[in-house]
Amino acid sequence: MADEEMKEDEPTPDAPAAEDGIVADAETTASAPDADLASEEAPAGAEAPVAEAARPAAPAAPAEPQEVLSPKERRQRARAAKAAEVPTRPPRTPEERQAERDAERRRKATIRRTRRQREREKTRARRAAATAGPLAPRREKHPGQQKTRQGVVVSDKASKTIVVRIDVTRRHPFYEKIVRTSRTVHAHDEREDAHVGDTVVVRESRPLSRTKRWRLVEVVERAR
Repeated sequence: MADEEMKEDEPTPDAPAAEDGIVADAETTASAPDADLASEEAPAGAEAPVAEAARPAAPAAPAEPQEVLSPKERRQRARAAKAAEVPTRPPRTPEERQAERDAERRRKATIRRTRRQREREKTRARRAAATAGPLAPRREKHPGQQKTRQGVVVSDKASKTIVVRIDVTRRHPFYEKIVRTSRTVHAHDEREDAHVGDTVVVRESRPLSRTKRWRLVEVVERAR
């Protein structure tokens, strides 16, 4: 009996293994909450900056060269953009275009008619106001004084016509230098009395031909 009790008190070989398993499970269970707490305390993106900093930077893309336009090209593009904004008119038939032209002409004719009517009314009112007051004294007419010049005959080839050179000598108003100029006129010689080289006196007259505006008065000196 004593031997049987002693056998029962001895531990079996499987007991230590079981106790080791229980101890291991306890340690795992104890370490698991610590790991959970650590994971909860650490922020979600704590390791992200470290990873991004460790990652090599990507090469920057080369900047695109800006297009340099001349003033003429800028104006052309601005005009093209402005023309693109204007709505395009639908295609029309020749009859429709002619109808539009006729309508525009009628509109302008109406405007012209109204303007001319207003101008006529203003003219009538102005004339009525002018005639209502006393008449202005009539200006007396005086006969014009005809110019008389002395010159030398340079040609008498034409019939009843002589060409007279009129010499003018005057002092310059600023430089005070004697300036000599000359001009030629065509004069009417009814009796063909003057010849080349004669000194004659001519006077202004009414237009006698396309070029004659002078008339021979007298022959002052004959040519030698």
